[in-house]
Amino acid sequence: MSHVPHELAEEFPTQTDKIHELKIGNAHFAKLADQYHEINREIHRLETGIEPASELRETQLRKERMTLKDMISTMLSAS
Repeated sequence: MSHVPHELAEEFPTQTDKIHELKIGNAHFAKLADQYHEINREIHRLETGIEPASELRETQLRKERMTLKDMISTMLSAS
């Protein structure tokens, strides 16, 4: 399996314990993390040519990933 950049543990390396705790104890956080993971994997498939997509689709997905990352970051900071 190839390395998928932008995983949450890489984006927030000092907060992996908090990420784990919030995934278990906060359903909203868990949903955001799952959505982030799904979009990140899709972006990786597009970037590596496994799945074709337009530039517009890639841009939309990157914006969604950034929005989710911001929301996750806010929740990590608040906990």
